Amino acid sequence: MAVPLLYAVLSGFKSTDELSRNPVGLPESWVTSNYTQILGSGDFWRLIGNSTLIAVGTTVLVVAVSALSAFSFARFAFRGRETLFTLFTMGLMFPFAVAALPLFLLLRSLDLLDNPLGVILPQAAFGLPMTIIILRGFFRQIPGELEEAATLDGCSSFGFFWRVLLPMARPALGTVSVLAVVTSWNNFFLPLLVFTDAQWWTLPIGVQQFQGQYSAEYAKVFAYLVLAMVPALAFYSVAERQLVGGLTAGATKG
Repeated sequence: MAVPLLYAVLSGFKSTDELSRNPVGLPESWVTSNYTQILGSGDFWRLIGNSTLIAVGTTVLVVAVSALSAFSFARFAFRGRETLFTLFTMGLMFPFAVAALPLFLLLRSLDLLDNPLGVILPQAAFGLPMTIIILRGFFRQIPGELEEAATLDGCSSFGFFWRVLLPMARPALGTVSVLAVVTSWNNFFLPLLVFTDAQWWTLPIGVQQFQGQYSAEYAKVFAYLVLAMVPALAFYSVAERQLVGGLTAGATKG
């Protein structure tokens, strides 16, 4: 895993001519301008800002809706509960490509094209199945005695959810938040479908456009790819422990 990343980093420090002559070895002269020109470009930082805005918006929405839904599925008994939950789980088998055309027509009718909400809302919708499944499993591990004690103390169902359940579910909430951020950050097809205005392009679209613009300057393309990967790698390295801990927190009882 480290070899392709290291190769891309070193290739970004070469000129295109040197990369053709010496594709594997260390740079003969370290060309830092490939990186500094990109870092000094306002377009690059705008792409990062757009990706961050969409990722944060998607994460907040999907976690908020999924937490409430998972709480209902885990702590309330009502007719059709398992059938409704099964419908959510079936969403895992629904490929996004099948929904591309009807989704585009729906967003156009709602005037959400070239609008961040046109990406945030569908991403949140497609993220609901997995998030609900993870949170429901965690919420069901919370002892019922805690809810009974909270009820005896005069706490409502929503009060128990807000004051007791959510603080105890921080590992699971952290896990689904990390998954939502990474999925949104790497999403390419949906932003490409929604945004025609370059002002709202995200980082994956920016990578594609940069590759097309500098297709003959391989060294610059490598530098751009490396810089595009840095935010996701940095975020994942920080959140890795939270991700693994949240996935295993509800695996056993006791």
